[in-house]
Amino acid sequence: MSLFARGFTRQNFVAIAVGVFIACVPLVVFNFWLSGVIDQLGQEEINLSARNAIVRAEHRLDLAADALNALAAVGVGTCEAAERSAMQRATFENAAIKDITILDSAGHSICPQGETATADSAIRRVYSSEPLSALKGYALDVLTVGNDQRMIRLRRPAAGGANEIAALVPTSLLMPQYSVDLFDAHAARAFGAASHSDSGKGDGIYARLETRNHAMLGEVGQRPDEAGADMFVGSSVSRKFGLHAEMIVPRAYLAHGEWGIRWVGLLVTGAVVTLLGLFAAFLTRREPNNPVADIERALAAGEFVPYYQPVVDIATGQLRGAEVLVRWKKPDGSLVLPGAFIPLAESSGLIRAMTYDLMRRVSDEVGPAIGQRLGLKISFNFAGKLFADDAVVQDVFNIFAKSPIKMSQVVLEVTERDPIENFAVTRQIVSSLQGLGVRIAIDDVGTGHSGLSYMLKLGVDIIKIDKMFVDSIGTDRNSTTIVETLVDLAHNMRMDVIAEGVENFEQVMHLREIGIRAAQGYVFAPPLPGSAFLKLVDAMDALGEGAAPERDAA
Repeated sequence: MSLFARGFTRQNFVAIAVGVFIACVPLVVFNFWLSGVIDQLGQEEINLSARNAIVRAEHRLDLAADALNALAAVGVGTCEAAERSAMQRATFENAAIKDITILDSAGHSICPQGETATADSAIRRVYSSEPLSALKGYALDVLTVGNDQRMIRLRRPAAGGANEIAALVPTSLLMPQYSVDLFDAHAARAFGAASHSDSGKGDGIYARLETRNHAMLGEVGQRPDEAGADMFVGSSVSRKFGLHAEMIVPRAYLAHGEWGIRWVGLLVTGAVVTLLGLFAAFLTRREPNNPVADIERALAAGEFVPYYQPVVDIATGQLRGAEVLVRWKKPDGSLVLPGAFIPLAESSGLIRAMTYDLMRRVSDEVGPAIGQRLGLKISFNFAGKLFADDAVVQDVFNIFAKSPIKMSQVVLEVTERDPIENFAVTRQIVSSLQGLGVRIAIDDVGTGHSGLSYMLKLGVDIIKIDKMFVDSIGTDRNSTTIVETLVDLAHNMRMDVIAEGVENFEQVMHLREIGIRAAQGYVFAPPLPGSAFLKLVDAMDALGEGAAPERDAA
């Protein structure tokens, strides 16, 4: 549980969130663009349908106009027998024309009733009459005849110019006709049934055809009060005959086109998600663990081992103890230095377990040798955040209570680089640890901003001078002055001083001159594995001599 939780709650969850965001943004943009494409295609389809309706109406009226032109060209202008015969033949040959008649100057039919023309008495009402500017001499009337059948009457001057010749065209022949290619089958059937009747509901589809003066030629369905986002509205105009077609269709009726594109969007989205999943699986196979999980696994496997850097009394040459440094010893035998994993262990909360594990391993590995030499001290680096939890006192006690290493031989080092947020709490914990016999050291003194505060407020036992100042002793006057000041202050406060990073004997001589007694560094020995350190202990402090009274330095 802890492996999964720590591995995923810190790095992976953030990575997953970022990955989802990066993956979703293009998909959202793509689907938004796809919705726009669907809307555009739907609108174009409706506009095209309205335009087709106008083209259909223009074609029927053009046929009627051609028939009238042909009759006028052969001299038809009265209702003589030969002229009536010509008009009957033209009516028969043109399916769009219901009847052809001759009108006088008053607009009344002069042809005998019941032979060729529709009688004036059959005309019930004339709704509109308007000239056609695109067809010179032509006019278009909207009227009803007989049983309220609505007609268009197209008229022009007859031969001789005294009368007019007119053709009646049923408006039902001009109304839009739609096929299954545009709507789904159900909508097309409903619309097809309604297209034959002005009173049809159209099952949600609405279409109308009217003149320039808004005289209604025909209407299908019931016009919605308001055309919302769920409907497409298309329209088209005939400049030649002054007709206007309007069509309103619900989005749902454009089933085949929209769902075809929707499927493209779903397929693309599915493909992207699948690719991301495969990519994540590939990464998981290549990198099964994240760095935090790797550290936790290595901790459970005991791969973090102690190395010991000896601390030497530079006045007598005697061994004073060692600072414990951690190394990650991987299964292949390679060693990883702490700079590569300690920061991550601290940020992930694993530093506590790592430190306690190191203490137990040191107790098992060198405990008997150290325990028999009471003058030797073993120092452990302690993260600053551990000093903020009073549970650390009991934890340290439990680790060393039954260890060969005495509490008085344990030194806990807190680095000056670690910020301490609550000095009061930290001071209380430090005091409790000192009550157990544990000594407290400040590491890397002089490299941070709170060295004096740590020394004065925490009541520590040891200060460790950072390598940066040790390197400058004897060559940099300011560094030498700082070190001398720290040494004087430490001695006045009854603190021991240890110099770190000593690399040559000239530095040893300068350290002696300013009163420092203990030092560690490569001039004496590098960090050693446990077996090598035990040999050094036996060589520098043979058993019996190390049992002498405890020395006065760390």
